[in-house]
Amino acid sequence: MAIVQDFERANPGIKVSVTDLTWANGHEKVAIAFASGAAPDVVELGSDWIAQFATGGFLADLSADVAADSGQYDGWGMATWQDKVWARPWILGTRVLFVNRDLLRRAGYADGYLPTNWGQLSESAIAIKRLGRDIYGWGSNTAEKHRLYKKYLPFFWSGGAQVFTDDGRYCVVASAQAIDAMNFYKLLHDSCGYVADQRGIEDAFLDGKIGYIISGDWLLKRIANEKRTIDFVTTLIPGPAAGGFAFRGRSFLGGEFLAVNAVTKNREAASKLIAFLTSPENQLRFCKANRSANPSAKATQQDSYFANDFNLQTFVSQARLALHPPVDPDWVSIEAELERAVEEVVFGSAKPATALHDASVRISALKKK
Repeated sequence: MAIVQDFERANPGIKVSVTDLTWANGHEKVAIAFASGAAPDVVELGSDWIAQFATGGFLADLSADVAADSGQYDGWGMATWQDKVWARPWILGTRVLFVNRDLLRRAGYADGYLPTNWGQLSESAIAIKRLGRDIYGWGSNTAEKHRLYKKYLPFFWSGGAQVFTDDGRYCVVASAQAIDAMNFYKLLHDSCGYVADQRGIEDAFLDGKIGYIISGDWLLKRIANEKRTIDFVTTLIPGPAAGGFAFRGRSFLGGEFLAVNAVTKNREAASKLIAFLTSPENQLRFCKANRSANPSAKATQQDSYFANDFNLQTFVSQARLALHPPVDPDWVSIEAELERAVEEVVFGSAKPATALHDASVRISALKKK
């Protein structure tokens, strides 16, 4: 990484060794490293994992380190647990709706048409499915760990559902709003869904076989790198229609955060590296190189690189409407229960109300331990 090399040149007494982790196995490898005492000085963490590792005593409290410039960054809520900050936001992330405009036109929709509510989304997706045997309206994820629930939660949140009550005391994932969202998600899957893992869905979309998929900014990078000529556009995830207008759709907000090992002997060097990587100028370099749309630094967000790109602006706008999961040390287990409920409904025979009720019972039992 060129940015790391620049850091080493600016700090000749510090040597940085970088270890790559995938999203699929990253959590397990980080957990094993901490448990065995082999964790690195600086750890990149998904936002969902911070409370778990902070509660385990593995992370250094960064509250004092970040106090001076905390107002210059977004994302602190995901890094705060029990009134302490355990990581610095680096690159945030959300998901938006990718639309194949050619398929929409072929299905009879006017140029520029984009769905703004659930009814329009399902109607147009089903119309696209009618175009042919190998054409689908919707990309429906398989039971892929750490991914499936992120496709359901945007509809869950858009409908007004919550995981817990405002005071955090009770699990409410079986609410009427959550059931409505699950019914809608199943409708898309059953009526016009192309079923594959995330990569498979994106492959089919880029091959012109799917009208709508939910994906992240990494797909923009892939389209540019592979020089794809697909006629696509991004738009905000639709919300449910009510009272003659559409609620604004929510999406999933997460991100990559940088934390310091609680027992590191190189605390000063670790803090320097984190400050260097998350500086506005280096966030801009990173975003340009990786087609990332949601830097945490507010100064970087104002750069013309984002303002002059329509699709990047979609991500910027969606991030303002996105929600992140509750900051909870048990979130990895909670998300597994939500994924289980989606699997039981979409790929099994469970009714949404039953699957979500059972998930609520299991999550409540988990929180009582």
